[in-house]
Amino acid sequence: MRKRNSSKVSGANDALFGGACLVAIIALGLCSTPAKAQDAAPQKTGPEVAFNAAVGSDYVFRGVSQTEGDPAISAGVDVTQGLFYAGAWAGNVSFAGDADTDAEIDLYAGVRPEFGGFNWDFGVVSYFYAGQPDGADYDYVELKAATSRAVGPATLGAAIYYSPDFFGASEDEATYAEINGAISPADKWTISAAVGRQWVSSDFDYTTWNLGAAYQLTDNLALDVRYFDTDEHDFGAAYDGRVAASLKATF
Repeated sequence: MRKRNSSKVSGANDALFGGACLVAIIALGLCSTPAKAQDAAPQKTGPEVAFNAAVGSDYVFRGVSQTEGDPAISAGVDVTQGLFYAGAWAGNVSFAGDADTDAEIDLYAGVRPEFGGFNWDFGVVSYFYAGQPDGADYDYVELKAATSRAVGPATLGAAIYYSPDFFGASEDEATYAEINGAISPADKWTISAAVGRQWVSSDFDYTTWNLGAAYQLTDNLALDVRYFDTDEHDFGAAYDGRVAASLKATF
């Protein structure tokens, strides 16, 4: 699993870049407003496109830091047409002992039907790593199946991911399963939690969990503060418990 961390991003240029991204995200969240409704507006028939950008104190994936605890910057785009969706996401990464790999790029697509009283999500996710060393074998693909439904004031869900050739592990199969839940105790507030288990055929298994709260600052800007942990701190510092905060704009 992703226990590698690289040389830390530092220097005045990186700080200025991160600060500029933060200012841009806040500006987008505060200034983006829905278009004014028009009388008898025609119904949309084409695909819907949504963009997002975020800055955070860390990039944590399945309980494991992907940036050595350093700040993270990311951006993405999603396209939906009926039940079908596709998208792309990119963000910085930093792995121990690897001074070359500096970015993760994800491409994904799938369908989101509703039946049996549940919302479903069946898809595929491809993970690519820019600058990875020769022979690192970081890139991999996962198949995804997820479901959720409202239960009273809460939303409960579960998901499972399978990869026939997992990250950095030649020909190792891997499965990740998770249960999660969310509830809105007050206007603009959401509390959510998840517990997951990662299995890797090379015996790199661990359990992870997180608990956090999100506050909708505006229609386009949200703040999330979350605690992450795993049961395998011996795997390395990236697996230690940590609090991470993120600010995300959607437009």
